[in-house]
Amino acid sequence: MAGYRRQLYRDDAVVLRVQKLGESDRIITLLTRRHGRLRAVARGVRRTTSKFGARLEPFGHVDLQLAGDPKGELGSSLHTVSQVEGIDLYGKRFLGDYPRYTAASAIAETAERLTPVEREPSLRLFQLTLGALRALADGEHATTLVLDAYLLRGMALAGWAPALTACAVCGTPGRHRAFSVPAGGAVCPDCRPPGAAHPAPATIDLMSALTVGDWRIADATEHGVRRECSGLVAAHLQWHLERALRSLPLVDRGVPSASGAGRPAGDTGTVAPAGAALPPDRASQDVSRESNE
Repeated sequence: MAGYRRQLYRDDAVVLRVQKLGESDRIITLLTRRHGRLRAVARGVRRTTSKFGARLEPFGHVDLQLAGDPKGELGSSLHTVSQVEGIDLYGKRFLGDYPRYTAASAIAETAERLTPVEREPSLRLFQLTLGALRALADGEHATTLVLDAYLLRGMALAGWAPALTACAVCGTPGRHRAFSVPAGGAVCPDCRPPGAAHPAPATIDLMSALTVGDWRIADATEHGVRRECSGLVAAHLQWHLERALRSLPLVDRGVPSASGAGRPAGDTGTVAPAGAALPPDRASQDVSRESNE
């Protein structure tokens, strides 16, 4: 538009993803507090002389000044980063920690998938994402628990929360043994579809605890229960997203070890394939088979 001058505005944001642009620039995907998800060009940040390149790395909480129309009605859809101040760069605190880094990657990818429309404010998702990254950085809870809690609460914000205290089909209250991803969660014997999983009661209890933030129950669970919970949560999420998350198969779910040496707080074991890496239908079948064994 002739004569259009890009306005400046400020917001704080979580850096979800970065992409190379040209020889020295990057496109930064941000989840902002007041303007939802948006993309902005950071010019020259890949040069060694860049003043704020290190502040625009994934998982950081930053305060930015952006050039562009906040409503996206005028000018380019890509804004321009003109100033950045780091509030808390969480990525630096677990850059060399594979389990926490991959869990943070899954959180960032999920946040991007749960905001399909750019510039649509989503304050609760912003706060949830920021809290999950802070919990990973602090290391007070196992990384898989933090990730699964984030996925469950993120689905609740999107309206996809799995039914846990009543039948997903008929609404009969109670803790039902069968769990069906296509049906929407726990199902009673009368509504149980073929191929439904049969997780342990402790797994349903863990999912409920993570949903409401009862860390006393969550931290006391065993590894097998956590792994079964992860499979169901990932299957439920990917069923509703209608596509797999690329980062979930990389998450280190771990297997128990005798010493647990060299692991981050709350995690033990070595890399092992996770049920969460499977497509929704196969993940449910895997959980059901493990439970029956």
